[in-house]
Amino acid sequence: MSAQLDPIVLNFLYVILGGILTLVFMKLGCSMFNKLVNFNISDELGKGNIAVGLMVMGLFIGVGIALGLVVGLGLS
Repeated sequence: MSAQLDPIVLNFLYVILGGILTLVFMKLGCSMFNKLVNFNISDELGKGNIAVGLMVMGLFIGVGIALGLVVGLGLS
């Protein structure tokens, strides 16, 4: 029983740590990108600018895939 429980607990810890890292890096990436462009992302999203929304979506998907690959490949 203990041999089956340990990998399950370890996988949940990987999921929790990976989720936290993903959120931190997405916030960091969005903050850095907001400093690079000459408009405020939050203001433009509030105005309903679809192009900015798609740009942020692409940024989040890219960071999520990159971090997911790093965490996923680290498990093997």
